[in-house]
Amino acid sequence: MSVKPIRTPAAENSPPPALHARAMDDLRFIRQTMENASAFTAISGWGQFFIGLTAVGAGLIAAAQPTAERWTLVWFAEALLSVAIGVASTGFKARAARLPLWNGPVRKFVWSIVPPLIVGALLTVVLIRAQHHAFLPGVWLLLYGTGVVTGGAVSVRIVPIMGLCFMVLGAIALLGPPAWGNGLLIAGFGGVHMLFGLAIARRHGG
Repeated sequence: MSVKPIRTPAAENSPPPALHARAMDDLRFIRQTMENASAFTAISGWGQFFIGLTAVGAGLIAAAQPTAERWTLVWFAEALLSVAIGVASTGFKARAARLPLWNGPVRKFVWSIVPPLIVGALLTVVLIRAQHHAFLPGVWLLLYGTGVVTGGAVSVRIVPIMGLCFMVLGAIALLGPPAWGNGLLIAGFGGVHMLFGLAIARRHGG
């Protein structure tokens, strides 16, 4: 009489270890691919549009200021307002679409754009101390554009294109007459944000 090994139903139905590991790898790949595909859609086009709208207002107010220091304060206040609008609108869109707000590509975008902004803040302090306010528009536009271009590497094509527009305006501000500075800030932080914000809202769901 032959003796057969005792096998439980669970053991008979369980997949081989190699097959199970391969399936887990495939699931991780699918999840990462889905995160990459959804990274850009959390950025609010309407948020960018309203940032541009407030920047136009700030530029008009700044142009009426009697001193360079007060002009700088107006744009500093606009920068804080823009950050608040950007964070709030992105969070609202992510919740409405049930998307993860802090996934891998979003973290890469943030860590790509933050270093140029820190450099811009440090240069702003240096230029203000040296009373070289005329260089601020070019520095702001150029470094902000650099951050958007590098951050846009993990996003769709329209984002780095927007960054390049800021960089072009920043180069013009640095090389052109100082009197152009405030107008170029309005064109960049106002016009470019509004134009690309509308395009993002139209093509990527708000």
